[in-house]
Amino acid sequence: MIAIDLGSNTIRFIEFDGEMWGKSYEKIVRTAENLHQTQCINDPAIRRIIDAINEAKQLFNFSQSIRPYTTAAMRLADNSTETLERIAKSTGILFEIIDGKKEAILTLNAVRNRLNVLGKEPSSFVLADIGGGSTELTRYSDDNVETVSLNYGIVTLSEAGENDLLEKIDTFKNAVQNSVPSQPSTLVLTAGTPTTIAAYLCGMDYATYVPLIINGYRLRISDCYRVYDELLRMDEALRTRYVGVGRENLIIAGILMVCAIYEALGADEAIIIDDGLREGIALEYFNLP
Repeated sequence: MIAIDLGSNTIRFIEFDGEMWGKSYEKIVRTAENLHQTQCINDPAIRRIIDAINEAKQLFNFSQSIRPYTTAAMRLADNSTETLERIAKSTGILFEIIDGKKEAILTLNAVRNRLNVLGKEPSSFVLADIGGGSTELTRYSDDNVETVSLNYGIVTLSEAGENDLLEKIDTFKNAVQNSVPSQPSTLVLTAGTPTTIAAYLCGMDYATYVPLIINGYRLRISDCYRVYDELLRMDEALRTRYVGVGRENLIIAGILMVCAIYEALGADEAIIIDDGLREGIALEYFNLP
């Protein structure tokens, strides 16, 4: 089967047969571009999504079972129904919008699966998944799961002015603290920003990214701020080499959001996991925990 995660910034595909992971592909499509201003998915974003799906069709056999989910941007957009119908008409893929709770649970299952493979699953932890249009926070403790979805994402925050961005980061930090009261707990981070920070620290750029090296990486908040400073000093071309086309400005807001989560939860270190919603969709298809 093919699992597809159409997020607010990136669309991600992966093959899975219930035992072995197959090919994977992702592309930045910026679904949530200008969403906070217009409350709609714009035409350029729709075309980018359609193009990305058509590119994926050159890599995957789309005659097999497909489970396509989409998240925050489509939850928030006034024109989500029309947008998804247009994508389906052009590609044959009709996405299902899932709510923040289901998104968080599927992501948690993928992260727990990877932590188990690594032999690193703590008995309790807080999982933060920073997306393009929302951030999902999940507290896991002895099979007890509490989730909250916050309408703050790297795409929507990065489109604010510099002064507005810093104010929104403070608001986001307060929202995290109120949602998950600070107490000693392991912090686990997934999604593009923390994995990009870890990859940079491991000497990788966007083209040479290897998930197996990133999974289980222990990232300190001091290193996040160091990477922020170094990326900020780079020209756009060099920064693009490390973070990917279309993310050269988003990464700045993303790192500030990551740091805000550390500070809100009183954490100094986090475990980084590459697996996320895409893998969770595939596990759900086969009813795997």
